[in-house]
Amino acid sequence: MKSAIGVCLLVLAMASVAMAQEDHTKPVLRHGVNVEMPVSDQAVEMRAADAENATVVSLTADGRLFVGVRPVELSDLGRLNAETVYVKADARAPYQKVLAVLDTLHGHSVVLLTAPPPNAKRTSIMPPYGVKFNRQ
Repeated sequence: MKSAIGVCLLVLAMASVAMAQEDHTKPVLRHGVNVEMPVSDQAVEMRAADAENATVVSLTADGRLFVGVRPVELSDLGRLNAETVYVKADARAPYQKVLAVLDTLHGHSVVLLTAPPPNAKRTSIMPPYGVKFNRQ
């Protein structure tokens, strides 16, 4: 009898976890590289940047590059297969390095991720914000 109750409790716990994960109104926290992003008044919500399959390129203040959490070289960015690439560059990163990243992503749709604009509604977990532009 005790094992049947245990199995029922286990199934109930697993079902509640699965149901909580399917709530698409809650943001999913992803592992990433922390950077101090600049603020833009023109930024809009970019929830797609939090998608599990989103390609996020991070540029740190000291000029290091990452795709997701994997360190990469500038030349590696040219081999990305994603149609849209989300770039989050530290506000203190050398401007020339930011331009080099953007130049290497030529042909991709690029979204520059930013900190939320001052007029954004504040919540406990803020969605990503950014400014999109297409490179031809």
